[in-house]
Amino acid sequence: MKYIFGPVNSRRFGLSLGIDLSPKKKSCNFDCLYCELESAKPKNTIDNPPKVENILKELKESLNKFDDIEVITITSNGEPTLYPYLKELIIEIKKIKKDKKLLILSNGALIYKKEIQNILKDIDIVKISLDCATKECFKKLDRPLKEISLEKIVEGLKEFSKKFKGSLIIEILVVKGINDKEEEFEKLNEVLKEIKPERVDIGTIDRPPAYKVSPVSYERLFELSKKIENLPVTIAHRNKTYKTDKDMSKDEILRTLKQRPFTLEDIELIFSKKSLKIFEKLLNEKKIVKKMISNTIFYTTNIDK
Repeated sequence: MKYIFGPVNSRRFGLSLGIDLSPKKKSCNFDCLYCELESAKPKNTIDNPPKVENILKELKESLNKFDDIEVITITSNGEPTLYPYLKELIIEIKKIKKDKKLLILSNGALIYKKEIQNILKDIDIVKISLDCATKECFKKLDRPLKEISLEKIVEGLKEFSKKFKGSLIIEILVVKGINDKEEEFEKLNEVLKEIKPERVDIGTIDRPPAYKVSPVSYERLFELSKKIENLPVTIAHRNKTYKTDKDMSKDEILRTLKQRPFTLEDIELIFSKKSLKIFEKLLNEKKIVKKMISNTIFYTTNIDK
């Protein structure tokens, strides 16, 4: 599989299959300090974007194998709205997804464009990052291309929210010493009142970041969340509610851990006994390695990209 990874046990969306629209290297118009991908200069294109038919072929195979997934997640090694065939891909996925929800994870940089709004309105769940409400914070934390404007993003979100019939979720990723001030959250609250998302997710760094930045405590997230008024707010945390026992091949395990490092809890929740044995073998062979962040061990691949 080149473009499909998972299943992934999403904290807030359930069991998900991921679609990576930029599998070979990071293609993003941001270079966020907290990004789990390696640092890279922001750009506004995806080099050699995969063909829609190739993505669909893999997706059909994965849906047949993992028929109990709840969500199909469009993501990228970067920003998925840079993918030039996104509209066509969404149309084709909707033909085969059955009862699965279609989700996209976006930084919102292009949400002010009418053509992007028209593409995204056909998705079930649109989750957009909005880490800051001030220009200074935005530039320091999200490190966008120079031409990207926080003001345009906010105005675009207001427009999109009015026409979108699905679930609009805003995610705020809190980084210690940057956007963890009460004043920033008070300003975010004013912006969110106008955007009117269905839900606001507040979290902090819980995977190895590209830069040397630190998470805040759960207690701090809780205090900051109180600044968001009259909107449903969830604070990200890992749960142990179900075990899925997925049979995954060696390649599927490597592909998934390359795209998204797992904690041992993730692995024990998702992998079947057979897959756990494959995982342990890969770990012994050093094809999977441990990474420590915030006193939590994550497992990722040790394979060259």
